[in-house]
Amino acid sequence: MTTTTTDHVKTEYAPEHGPRLALAEKVPEFYRTMIRLDAAAAKDIDPTLYELIKIRASQINRCAFCIDMHTKDALAAGESVERIVQLSAWQESRHFYTERELAALALTEAVTVLTDGFVPDEVYERAAAHFDETELARVIAAITVINAWNRIAVTTRLTPGHYTPGQYKK
Repeated sequence: MTTTTTDHVKTEYAPEHGPRLALAEKVPEFYRTMIRLDAAAAKDIDPTLYELIKIRASQINRCAFCIDMHTKDALAAGESVERIVQLSAWQESRHFYTERELAALALTEAVTVLTDGFVPDEVYERAAAHFDETELARVIAAITVINAWNRIAVTTRLTPGHYTPGQYKK
């Protein structure tokens, strides 16, 4: 296991899968900017909703590192195991989530899976009905940031299983 530390960020790279690239070490200014971008996206958004968005996008993108991280963060924040477990099948498990959460999850899927086409009007309109414009902008920002993190983690093959909740907080 190779460990890279940049400021307060410690990232694990598994030799059996790479390590491909220590991105935080090679472009620290970019990495620090991503951390600031993540913090800006998280500002004034419900922490539970933020983690649900992060977990669902990470499931779609098959990002084991981010699933591990955000599941642990969600549990530490008081989210139930049941809601986390059901998240991959949220459309069949709607009764576990509020209408607001369901709208955010539908938007998360539409934005994350752009290969299916543009974000459908009905998905956007449903989200807009549950969030004011500033809140909706924050949800879109959260979806965008986690998709960027997923691409970094999957490409560089960050290793899941070593994260402790709050580990990357200053």
